[in-house]
Amino acid sequence: MRRRVKQEPTENPLSKIKLSRVILPIVIGLGVVGYMFYKEFDPNVFTYVSLAKWSFLWFVVALVLMAFRDVGYIVRLLILTEGQLSLRQAFRVVMLWEFTSAITPSAIGGTSVAILYINKEGIGVGRSSAIVMATSLLDELYFLLMFPLLLVLVKAEVLFGVNLTNEINFANELFTFALIGYLLKLLYVIILSYGLFFNPRGLKWLMLMIFKLPILRRWKHGANDAGTEIIENSKEFKTKPFGFWFKSFLATAFSWTSRYWVVNALLLAFFVVSDHGVIFARQLVMWIMMLVSPTPGGSGFAEYVFTRFLGEFIPVEPAILGTVAVAMAFIWRLATYYPYLVIGAIMLPRWIKSKFGSEKV
Repeated sequence: MRRRVKQEPTENPLSKIKLSRVILPIVIGLGVVGYMFYKEFDPNVFTYVSLAKWSFLWFVVALVLMAFRDVGYIVRLLILTEGQLSLRQAFRVVMLWEFTSAITPSAIGGTSVAILYINKEGIGVGRSSAIVMATSLLDELYFLLMFPLLLVLVKAEVLFGVNLTNEINFANELFTFALIGYLLKLLYVIILSYGLFFNPRGLKWLMLMIFKLPILRRWKHGANDAGTEIIENSKEFKTKPFGFWFKSFLATAFSWTSRYWVVNALLLAFFVVSDHGVIFARQLVMWIMMLVSPTPGGSGFAEYVFTRFLGEFIPVEPAILGTVAVAMAFIWRLATYYPYLVIGAIMLPRWIKSKFGSEKV
């Protein structure tokens, strides 16, 4: 029997992730918010908006929902690794993963680097690759199932202001972004499902093609080894019982659903809000749209889409709606985005030092 020797990376592929890159999404996000404030600001806003006695409670609820989101991800990782990671290790991987996603374009995310994060916590590179692909598959499956369900329950007219029974209005840029994002997710899920469960050798070939790109070529030998191990791990995934995947998907659904209720809680801190189901549905569509954003973590684009897509649910006078919507977009990002930049900037240097030795970041 031929003995295969695993090759572990000897260099730090994170060396190109500079902490200075944290500044870019902050500058973009604050720049867009500042510009929108400049265009929309009305000093009369302070006479209409004030904190109620329950405001602090709803702020706490919003933060708890964000914590639930991370808890769902951690539980899923513990299920997929079948106890090979401790709770502390799973927390560390999730935080670093979110940090990487926050400083890279939404279409790229932190998935590729997540393989390294899991591998350096003691799991083989091939199994780490399979686990990350499984998490990605579960995430996208949640979107693919929820989007058409919400179209049925909430109706396209409410979500986009278009009527799908007539001619689709592609001039509606929000609908166009959502449709492109959904089709990209669908294509990704088809390729990944086929590769993991039906043709892992084909997935290995695709990985090798990707790692021929100049920026990734230096790790092509590692990609070959990872592809070989993915073939072996795909056999294991195919034999997993239904309960294994069901629990993993429940953790995924718990995570994303918790995140989508954050906006509802933040709005309730200031206003009496109705249509909570529609607000929830529009947030899911927003995240699909953000897939096509070229900016790190969707900075700027997310704030803009928030004001366009959720502003109408803020019950204030039309004259000050623009100012309030921009302010709420900023508060929303403070709760759901910027914490990962801070936590990651603190954790990443220490993690790199512990796993790779003294290296500059």
